[in-house]
Amino acid sequence: VQLQASGGGLVHAGSSLRLSCAISGFTLRGHPIGWFRQAPGKRREGILCLSSTDGADYADSVKGRFTISRDITNNMVYLQMNSLKPEDTALYYCAADGQYYDGSHCLTRTFGYWGHGTLVTVSS
Repeated sequence: VQLQASGGGLVHAGSSLRLSCAISGFTLRGHPIGWFRQAPGKRREGILCLSSTDGADYADSVKGRFTISRDITNNMVYLQMNSLKPEDTALYYCAADGQYYDGSHCLTRTFGYWGHGTLVTVSS
């Protein structure tokens, strides 16, 4: 299983950015997916995920600004980030898990598959 995140870059505060995650060796249908991030000097945090039935779980820090989606046909996961803030600066990771989960708190779950991160830097 391979996950490859892309789309990071340097943007100004208030901008939008879309991250992509290409997944191979794993079917997205019916499995939880998520986006995580790690800011400099901080622990990795879960920000968004979708359960096996597409129930979304959001961290308060991104609610109303970020959305997650999956394209089952092309085995892609996306993170749309709007109204970016300097505190959103971090290394962003996509993740997936092979175990079915249809609850409301997928951010509390352990994800088994991870990609390398893509760096997002937001300048003030």
